[in-house]
Amino acid sequence: MSQFQEDAVIDPSDMEIAAMRSALGPLGEYVASIGMDRPLADYDKDEVLRLVEVVVDAYQAHMLVEHERMAERDRAFFEQRASRQASVSTGGDHHRIPF
Repeated sequence: MSQFQEDAVIDPSDMEIAAMRSALGPLGEYVASIGMDRPLADYDKDEVLRLVEVVVDAYQAHMLVEHERMAERDRAFFEQRASRQASVSTGGDHHRIPF
């Protein structure tokens, strides 16, 4: 393995692994569309670039959805926290912890 390849390998997070797995379906569909019996070495430049595009698009789409889901969860948490703090400051239950 070259030095570049060794340096390029990282330990993916669970979210990254899920994103990689989400690319398998589109990757399989693309490979099936150009011929599953063809070795990768027989792909022309445009086919390889399309393969990369399919994988990267699926990976990014999954990551975007996950980041949006996480942002929504965080937004809801902070809205609830702000609501509880407002309740405490306006004479609500003074014994509650505001978070």
